[in-house]
Amino acid sequence: MTDPTITDADAPRPLRNARDSAGGAGRLLSAVFGDLRAVDGALYAAVAATPTPTLDRTLRHLSHAADHSKISFGIATVLALSGKRPRRAALAGVGAIAVASASANLLGKRLVRRARPDREAARVTVDRHVKMPTSASFPSGHTASAVAFATAVGVVLPPAAVPLGALASAVGYSRVHTGVHYPGDVAAGAVLGIASAAAALAAAAATPSAKTQALLTAARSWPRISIGGALCR
Repeated sequence: MTDPTITDADAPRPLRNARDSAGGAGRLLSAVFGDLRAVDGALYAAVAATPTPTLDRTLRHLSHAADHSKISFGIATVLALSGKRPRRAALAGVGAIAVASASANLLGKRLVRRARPDREAARVTVDRHVKMPTSASFPSGHTASAVAFATAVGVVLPPAAVPLGALASAVGYSRVHTGVHYPGDVAAGAVLGIASAAAALAAAAATPSAKTQALLTAARSWPRISIGGALCR
């Protein structure tokens, strides 16, 4: 029997409590993302404000060379002509680029739709300028493709890992240096590149155990082939 002394006001409200909890989590998440955007913008402004006349031209040319993965395809061509194992590495790298490019441009950019940085407001010197893309800023497609190529090739052909990792890192930085991406776009592109390489390597593996091993190897590879990993050796 229901206790007549308990009123509707005293009854528990699980749905309201759940909504309050969800709302609190949403506000916290929004605040965290706001702080991350602030840090991202501050890092972008710091790069823009740092004079680097000896690097400007080189990084501008590197950014151009990474358009449509031209530099990676050039390296893949050389590898393909250098023997059986380098040829396998080249095929793995090209496959990883395909996955990364599709993921960044057909999925990531369409979902997030982040506006490009205001290069003029940040006073990025004209000597650094490359053409500002019309696509969304997040994630960096150049970085995703460069990291995917470096990771996939590095897994199949370990001696190529460090130089290609250094090149991919430089490509990523060049996109911030030239003012067309925030650092967060580049970081997200790097993560996407690693995931794309893992997916491409797993797809090419012949057995389920080989697919699993390919995923694990690709996931562990980036610290080893990055500039930081090279310096720590």
